[in-house]
Amino acid sequence: MRSQEIPVSITSDNSNDATVLVTGIGGFLAGHIALQLLKQGYRVRGSLCSIGTSAAIVGRLGAHTDGQLENLSLVQADLDSDGGWAAAVEGCDYVIHTASPFPPGYSENENGLIQTARDGALRVLREAHRARVKRVVLTSSIAATNHGDGRAPFTEENWTDPESPRATPYYKSKTLDLAVINPSVILGPLLGPNFGTSVGLIHHLMTGRFNGIPRFGFSVVDVRDTADAHIRAMTDPAAGGQRFIIGGRFFWLKDLVAILAHSFPDHASRLPSGEVSDEIVRVMAQSDPDARTIVHELNRDLSVSAAKAHRVLGWRSRPEEQCIRASAQSLIDLGLVPA
Repeated sequence: MRSQEIPVSITSDNSNDATVLVTGIGGFLAGHIALQLLKQGYRVRGSLCSIGTSAAIVGRLGAHTDGQLENLSLVQADLDSDGGWAAAVEGCDYVIHTASPFPPGYSENENGLIQTARDGALRVLREAHRARVKRVVLTSSIAATNHGDGRAPFTEENWTDPESPRATPYYKSKTLDLAVINPSVILGPLLGPNFGTSVGLIHHLMTGRFNGIPRFGFSVVDVRDTADAHIRAMTDPAAGGQRFIIGGRFFWLKDLVAILAHSFPDHASRLPSGEVSDEIVRVMAQSDPDARTIVHELNRDLSVSAAKAHRVLGWRSRPEEQCIRASAQSLIDLGLVPA
């Protein structure tokens, strides 16, 4: 099946002749990448697994642009199928491959998740090679760096061990995939009411889903800064063949909750207060997919170093507290967190 391309016709100025394919444009990060590219004058072609969602994507991006949607087109191409990818890549100068399955909890279908991530990336790379694009930037994750034998702060020299009991199906999918950009937990402002696993954590915290706080932590980074890193890696000659960790300060979950409570006092009553013991989390992991995802990371320092991105790409990030607050404010403004 050939990819069906849907142009969007709204007048704008275009100062850049390059065309960029952004896969999975409906995603949180991909939407911000597309938004920044459009504002910089690039032509953006976004892939969707179902073209039926195109109207929602156009509406979401249009609400945050000022007449740049003339340079946006949408195509159908699914990670699990060869169909559509040749047409999606045809005529593109660059490809930013963000599309990859990211389940909200522990995936019971490990092989399916890994196969989709790996084979989907290979389909994109194969067609990009045939089309002779200038560069492909692939989105991986610190899931591919933080779960091996290394110690914090983790760098680009570290790799997750797929055979380790700490390697969840999602971590394996990112380790077996080719990686260039390895973001930490991505937070920041939403472009619309849909959100994924990372912002979903903030939603769970602010809607009272957590009864307590496990001894678990992670590095965070703003989605806008992560998008900027992808575009820098796309155009910087020194970035070719390199791997970059994109992450900021490490937060224990209790410290993140404290920021939310201080910043949004009207919502503090729904936030968890007491800690949950490791033993309880281990018991919960027997039946709770969310607990199973973190059970092997309890009390583990998973901080990372973005020194290489600073040095090579000239990349910098805004204060981490800003992206935490931005996620929560978006959820409030969109009515996804009750008053």
